[in-house]
Amino acid sequence: MLWPKSLNKKIKTNVRLSGLMSFKVGGAAKFFLETGNIEELQEALGFARREGIAVFILGAGSNILAGDSGLDGLVIKLSGEFFKRIYKEGDCLGVGGAVKINQIILYAKNNGLSGLEFLTGIPGTLGGALAGNAGAWGKSIGERVKEAAVLDYRGRPKLLNANKLKFSYRKSNLNKYVIISCKLKLRKDDKSAIGLRMREYLLQRKKTQSNNLPSAGCIFKNPRGSAAGKLIDACGLKGRSKGGAAISKVHANFILNKGGASSKDILSLMDLMRKKVSKKFKVNLEPEIKIWR
Repeated sequence: MLWPKSLNKKIKTNVRLSGLMSFKVGGAAKFFLETGNIEELQEALGFARREGIAVFILGAGSNILAGDSGLDGLVIKLSGEFFKRIYKEGDCLGVGGAVKINQIILYAKNNGLSGLEFLTGIPGTLGGALAGNAGAWGKSIGERVKEAAVLDYRGRPKLLNANKLKFSYRKSNLNKYVIISCKLKLRKDDKSAIGLRMREYLLQRKKTQSNNLPSAGCIFKNPRGSAAGKLIDACGLKGRSKGGAAISKVHANFILNKGGASSKDILSLMDLMRKKVSKKFKVNLEPEIKIWR
């Protein structure tokens, strides 16, 4: 592939994805670009579009299952100061798409701004959180978004204000864009009170979820009026394993990489979970993680 001269030295080939994913599984990306430059990003997106090359945007890799055979496309990882900016503007935070969630929460707390504590302990970056409307305890990040700066997959910039944004359970219309930055509307509060809530959320998360082995967090979305983990648990699947992967004994909606797991192992367990829940409860589980293949 003859890339534009400005990108030719930046594009890597056959980059192993397993080390970039929280699941620690996945084959190689045919093409890989790590960039902190928006013009470079725009050129890569435009060229890939013209050449029919599939594009995958990688944040922290915390909710992605990459296929064992790799990806026939371009994986773009946003990095550098431009995409990792964070600043205070009145009661709002301006945040770059590559900033990690824990950094945003801590910055908000240190500046006496509340409204994001419920995200404490959730991995990933702002971009991934917005695309999937990340949340917990009945709250979600979409409730805090004032506006978002994005690129479409042709590389064209857009500024979407609140009335152009659509958020629902683990879903948003931002998933069809590359998220550059956003403004989050928060509220003033005492730093110590914010810190106390953060500790409470983190303690609750540690009690109910498995974080000691590689995973991608919750595998399935919660069906309306129920919890995926409870349904899977009721099917007696906690601890069930396939190859190097196992369903958590603590939280049945987690699959863990015990060591040497493959994407195929994980997909096999996901298929088992869906079939058992469908048969017992007549409920179809929908994946919360992204499956790249």
